[in-house]
Amino acid sequence: MSELKENKKRILTGDRPTGKLHIGHYFGSLQNRVKLQDEYETYILVADVQALTDNFNNPEKVRENILQTTMDNLAAGLDPEKCIFVVQSMIPEIAELTVFYSNLVTVSRLQRNPTIKTEIAQKKELFGNSGESVTYGFLGYPVSQAADITAFNADLVPVGEDQLPLIEQTKEIVRKFNSLYGDTIKEPNYLLSEYKRIKGLDGNSKMGKSLGNAIYLADDEDTIREKVRGAITDTTKIRKDDPANPDICMVGYYHKMFSKENLNTICSECREGKRGCVSCKKELADNIIEKLKPIKERRKYYEERPELVQEILKSGTERARKITKENIEKVKASMKINYLEN
Repeated sequence: MSELKENKKRILTGDRPTGKLHIGHYFGSLQNRVKLQDEYETYILVADVQALTDNFNNPEKVRENILQTTMDNLAAGLDPEKCIFVVQSMIPEIAELTVFYSNLVTVSRLQRNPTIKTEIAQKKELFGNSGESVTYGFLGYPVSQAADITAFNADLVPVGEDQLPLIEQTKEIVRKFNSLYGDTIKEPNYLLSEYKRIKGLDGNSKMGKSLGNAIYLADDEDTIREKVRGAITDTTKIRKDDPANPDICMVGYYHKMFSKENLNTICSECREGKRGCVSCKKELADNIIEKLKPIKERRKYYEERPELVQEILKSGTERARKITKENIEKVKASMKINYLEN
C-alpha cells in the first residue's frame, strides 16, 4: 500500500452495502471516482451503518453486501494502491460526531430535507402504510452523512443531483458548529457527475436496487439482454416501420450512454421509422455487454480472491482511523469536552 498523500486534497465518497451496484452508480459516481483517484487522496466509505437505517431488521443483508459493494468499486477501476476503502461501522469517531451534530439540527429541518422527503415517499409507495414508520436513524441520515464527510476532513464530495440537499445540510451543520465552538471543521465542496441522475429501465426517474429497474455491473450477458428487451419504448410505435421519438424511449436514453459513436444514426433512423425496436434493443444490449466486459473481468479476479478484498478493507480502515482520531480530538478540544487530557 502507498503512503497517505498528505499533499493532496481529500475526497470522501462511498456506497450503502444493500446490494450489487448498477450502471446508474457507474455513470453517476464510479466513473468520476476512477478519474479523480490520481488527483485526490480518495476515501471510499462502505456505509454499513447508514444501510442499517432501513435494513435494521435484516443485518445479514448488509453483511453479505460489504464485499460485493467493494468488489464493484474495484471492478470499476478503483486502485487499492491509490484509494483507501473504509468500513463505516469500524470508525467510532463517525458515531461520536453523529451524536454531537444531532444537537445542532432540528427535527423539522430534517423533515424538510428534499432527499429524505423523496425517500419517505418512495417507501410509502413501495410498502403502503408501513412506509409511515420512519425511524430516528432514517430521519437522521443527513446528520450521519455530515459526520462521515467531516470525520475525514474531506475537501470534495462527488455526488448525484439527488444528494445535493444532504451536502447542503452538511454545510449548515459545519457552519453551526464553527459558529458555536470556533473554526474547527472544514466545509466541503461537492462535484456533480456528468449524468445527474440515471433513469430506470421502466422509465422511473431513478434507477434503484429496490425498484427492480436496474442493470447491475455483475449481470451476465443473458440477464442484460433479457432486461434490455423489457425496457420501455415509445408507446406510439406500433409497427416496426412506424416513426418514433428516441427522446421518450428508454432504449434511446441508454444509447446516449453506451452508443455515442453511432448515436446520430440511431436517433435519425428511429425518427424516420427505419429502425425496429427489436434490432435496436439488440444493438444496445451488445454495446452494454461490451462496455461492461473489462469491469466483469476485474470483478471475476476479486470474486476469486475474497480474502484480498477483506484485507483491502481491513488495512484501509486501520489507516483511516489515523485521520478520524486526529479530527475528533480537535472537535472535543473545541467543545471543551476533553476533560481528562492535560
